[in-house]
Amino acid sequence: MQHTTRDTCLQRLGRIEGQVRGITKMVAEDRYCVDVITQITAVRAALRRVEEEILRDHTAHCVEDVIASGDPAAQRRKVQELVGLLTRAGR
Repeated sequence: MQHTTRDTCLQRLGRIEGQVRGITKMVAEDRYCVDVITQITAVRAALRRVEEEILRDHTAHCVEDVIASGDPAAQRRKVQELVGLLTRAGR
C-alpha cells in the first residue's frame, strides 16, 4: 500500500473509530433509534470509502505490476484474486 493511501485510510479509520464509540454511547444512553441508525449508516458509508481507496491502490499498484510482469500465470492468479474480492465485497 502506498504511504499516502495508508495515511489517508488511517485518518479515516480513526474518525470511524470515534463514530463507533459515539454509537456505543448513543445505545447506552437509549437514544432515539432513528438517530442511532443514521449514525450506523454514516459509519458504513465511511468504511466503504476506505475500502474503495484501498481497492484503488491495490489495482493501481499490485494489479498493474503483475500485468506489466508479462507472467500469464501470475496475471490469472491476480485477476482471480480481484474477482473473488469484488464478489465478497458486493455481498
